[in-house]
Amino acid sequence: MRITLINPNTSRAMTAKIAAAAREAAGPDVVIDAVCPETGAAAIESHVDEVLAAAAVVDLVQQDQQAGGSDAYVIACFGDPGLDAARELVDVPVIGIAEAAMHAATLAGRTFAVVTTLSRTLGRARDLVARYGMRDAAVWLTAAEIPVLELEDTGSEAAASIARLCHEAVRREADVIVLGCAGMADLCCMLTATAGVPVVDGVASAVGLATAMVRMGLKTSKRSEYASPPRLVAV
Repeated sequence: MRITLINPNTSRAMTAKIAAAAREAAGPDVVIDAVCPETGAAAIESHVDEVLAAAAVVDLVQQDQQAGGSDAYVIACFGDPGLDAARELVDVPVIGIAEAAMHAATLAGRTFAVVTTLSRTLGRARDLVARYGMRDAAVWLTAAEIPVLELEDTGSEAAASIARLCHEAVRREADVIVLGCAGMADLCCMLTATAGVPVVDGVASAVGLATAMVRMGLKTSKRSEYASPPRLVAV
């Protein structure tokens, strides 16, 4: 089985970190091919970045399809940019990490909190909570005010700041904590140990769901909305 993991920003270091988390979650017979765009947003931290990220997702899926295609695709950005467009392009599973993490969280507890990077991205996170039917389960959404690329700096205070918010989330009665950035994937085990509740990494969740869907033979429906677009944009 081959899963293409798409990091929609241009950071190769973050792509490598995300790929490591994905491979740890994947089974021994699953090949993770991690890719990112050559040009575009260095980090997805605004609506403009989101548009660039969605375009990058479409381009990378089309390129992969021209090269033979994958058994599934994972979009490794918590805004799930380009998710619907990618589902139009292929009939194999396409999983966004926010959608996967929120669904996994509701299987592990009744309520969850989302801890993300910057407060300016909380609006998008709230939109996704509503879209995925999670308003009753999501008891708190908060941001550590950490730029995405700062997560690559092991000497920063990012991990400590995120850990403090995880403890506050538990105080606010969250049964589970969802990490709101793919770049936090490597913190999941440490945060689970210190927070005392399950902490969900969307990358691992998405890989797990994509793998399960492939094994089940469950594909993307082409009946209506996700039918192939009438006009495909050339790569």
